[in-house]
Amino acid sequence: MSRPTLLWYAAYGSNLDADRFRCYLHGGRPPGATRTYPGARDPADPLDVRPYRMPGELVFAWESPTWGGGIAFHDSDAAGEVLARAYLLTARQLSDVVEQEMWRTPGADHDLVPLLSSGRHSVGPGRYESLRVVGSLDDRPVVSIGCADPRALGLRAPAPAYLATIVRGLRSAHDLSDTEISAYLARSPGMPEGWTLAV
Repeated sequence: MSRPTLLWYAAYGSNLDADRFRCYLHGGRPPGATRTYPGARDPADPLDVRPYRMPGELVFAWESPTWGGGIAFHDSDAAGEVLARAYLLTARQLSDVVEQEMWRTPGADHDLVPLLSSGRHSVGPGRYESLRVVGSLDDRPVVSIGCADPRALGLRAPAPAYLATIVRGLRSAHDLSDTEISAYLARSPGMPEGWTLAV
C-alpha cells in the first residue's frame, strides 16, 4: 500500500473550533489555554473542512495541563455517535498535529501505511497517539486521534474554557441549538450529572 498524501482528520474536542485548530497549523495560543503551540512545518490551511459524524462515544477524562479539567476522547468501540469536524490535511500536517498533541516539537513523519492497512495504529503509548480510521470522505480516509481506553485515564469534567471552545465548534460545524448541544454533551461520560448549557 502506498503512503497517503491527503487524509481527513476528525476533530471532536476543542479542535471542533476552527480558530483553535489553526493553532496547530499556524502556531499560537488559543483563548483559555496556558500553552502556545509551535505550529506545523506546513502552516497552510486545510484543503477542505466538513462537518462529520462518526460512530463511538465522547468521553471526558485525564487532567489537562493546558486547560485544567478533563479533555475529550473518542471511544470508537462504544455505541453511539460523535460529532466532529473533518479537516483535509497532508500526511505531514497530520503527523505534526499528533506531535503537538503529545507536547513534542513537530518534525517526525509518521508511517501511516499500517493505519490504512489495519484501520488502527499506535505511534506511541501516549493519550493521543492511537490513530483509527473511522470512515471515508471523497474516497479518502477519515482518521481520529485518541487512546485505546480513555476511561482508564480517569473520568473528569472539562474546564469551562475548554468546554466553551467545544461549544463554539459544535455551533459552527453542526449548526446546533443550545438545547441540542446540552443534550449531546450531557450524555458524555465525565460530564457532571444534570449539566446543561447556560443560556
